[in-house]
Amino acid sequence: MKTNSFLKLLLLVGVLLLIPLIGMQVSDEVNWSEFNFLVAAVLLLVFGSVVLLVVNKIKTKKTRTLFVVGILFLLFLIWAELAVGVFGTPFAGS
Repeated sequence: MKTNSFLKLLLLVGVLLLIPLIGMQVSDEVNWSEFNFLVAAVLLLVFGSVVLLVVNKIKTKKTRTLFVVGILFLLFLIWAELAVGVFGTPFAGS
């Protein structure tokens, strides 16, 4: 993985985490703790790193696209489970 790509990933994660931070300033509806920011940062960095790895290692466009879509789908499933407990697993605190 290239250092430049990872730095861009870090910047993107920082920008994405600014969204709830700004939301907390303008509304009482958004209520994230430091732990929420930590979990979100770890999830985004891990999944982003895996996507970068797939993009750099897999050469065929079709296979690369399938892997990236699958990785993003998994990220959204985990995010939804942590956010609202879609599946009711202990993972989400149910």
